[in-house]
Amino acid sequence: MEFHGPSTVDEAVSLLAADEEARCLAGGATLVAMMNADLLMPSALVSLRHIEALRGISAGADGGLRVGAMTTHREVAHATGLYGAHALLAGTARVIGHPAIRNMGTIGGSIGHGDPQADYPGALVALDAAVEVQGPEGARTVAAGDFFVDYLETALLPGELITAVTLPPPPAGACGAYEKFARVEGDYATVSVAAVVAMEDGRCSYARVALGSCGPTPVRAEAAEERLTGSALEDADIAEAAAILREECDPVDDVRGSGEYRMMLVEPLLGRALRAAAAKGGSR
Repeated sequence: MEFHGPSTVDEAVSLLAADEEARCLAGGATLVAMMNADLLMPSALVSLRHIEALRGISAGADGGLRVGAMTTHREVAHATGLYGAHALLAGTARVIGHPAIRNMGTIGGSIGHGDPQADYPGALVALDAAVEVQGPEGARTVAAGDFFVDYLETALLPGELITAVTLPPPPAGACGAYEKFARVEGDYATVSVAAVVAMEDGRCSYARVALGSCGPTPVRAEAAEERLTGSALEDADIAEAAAILREECDPVDDVRGSGEYRMMLVEPLLGRALRAAAAKGGSR
């Protein structure tokens, strides 16, 4: 196995394009574990550690944010300037794994793996985020809702790597919340809910919701969001929205819970996330 340590994105892309079995090494938590278990044996590792252009969080003049792919979970969790709906990303990062994982793992590495049980995918879909990628044919941007294609499958093409995640300016008054049910602290979610909510005069004026661990990709249903918009987020409103979301779910049975159990968790977790987000923003 060869090991490369490029210092620029262009150099990394050239190395990936030259060897279709090469893999990017970001934080390494998942990749190295898969290699240790003989599930993956790439011909070469292209370390992104020394590419400074892939690091850091920057704010745009319009209120949007750009998070470099090599920004660690810890850096996201403790970043200043993540307000309103954008604070959802920091809250999500704070419950990823354990401190050692958060110190090493990166946002680009996490979403590039495409695991539907991971924490970031649902949060990015709820935030209407986009993923910037670069490959032999140049740079392009993919909406988060289109980036996650199937179980462990993303929209990345051969030779491409993730360069950043971008968040649009948040809706006025919107706040986010992330609720995760796991067997033990630090585990993957049995079910997770990411919600972005804005309230006006006691009623929901904006809602975005995405479920994790309920299908091969994050589950979002515009009909559920429409049902919540204009409501006071009472029990009946949440129950009806949860029913719509469950229609879009395709959960698996695994060691973290059966599909039936996961479906039972959708409504209570949805209620917690929606009410927590609404409470953070208050009512205008």
